[in-house]
Amino acid sequence: MNILAAIKREQRKLEKQVSKLQHQLDGMRAAAKALGTSASKEVTTVKKRVLSAAGRAKIAKAAKKRWAKIRAQAKKVAS
Repeated sequence: MNILAAIKREQRKLEKQVSKLQHQLDGMRAAAKALGTSASKEVTTVKKRVLSAAGRAKIAKAAKKRWAKIRAQAKKVAS
């Protein structure tokens, strides 16, 4: 019976969270409606950030250098 009570408490807690989020969502929709159609277009057209091959190569090289340094320090400690 104790498990059932715990599940009911959790259910009420989640229902409160859903209600709170629904209220916030309604507020956001009302704000977007007040701003007009331009607000909804701006929200939906977010550009994806793209990293060039050269940028990825630089990041990979730097990461390998960092890991080499960490491995070298670990080797010193182990010896």
